[in-house]
Amino acid sequence: MVKKIEHLGIAVNSIEETLPIYESLFSSACYKEEIVESEGVRTAFIRVGESKIELLEATNEDSAIAKFLSKSRGGFHHVAFEVDDIDAELERLSKEGFQLIHQTPKDGADNKRIAFLHPKSTAGMLVELCQEKSADSEA
Repeated sequence: MVKKIEHLGIAVNSIEETLPIYESLFSSACYKEEIVESEGVRTAFIRVGESKIELLEATNEDSAIAKFLSKSRGGFHHVAFEVDDIDAELERLSKEGFQLIHQTPKDGADNKRIAFLHPKSTAGMLVELCQEKSADSEA
């Protein structure tokens, strides 16, 4: 079950140049930066109320973010929803006919298990599902 909007993903050419703009805009400091090798991205997170903004910078030219930036100047990339049980949600959505980019969850940024739904099946919006990793899955 979807609990809330977890974060909005924004593709940027440079976190160093963009982060101060968003920190000033929301009067909120970045609380975490990390690289997600499997996705070829560097991320930076800012809290905005109960949600977050995730800035995404490509770390290699083959990443999805690099491809996105080659077609645009950057900006809104995806919406992420926090779910109770990501495995059950993927199964439910697959049965409902949604096209899954990830058939099974993978490790993402900010201590999350993630999976994406293809925009072709969500009226053009890239949707990410995420679930906090349990203490058991981190061991």
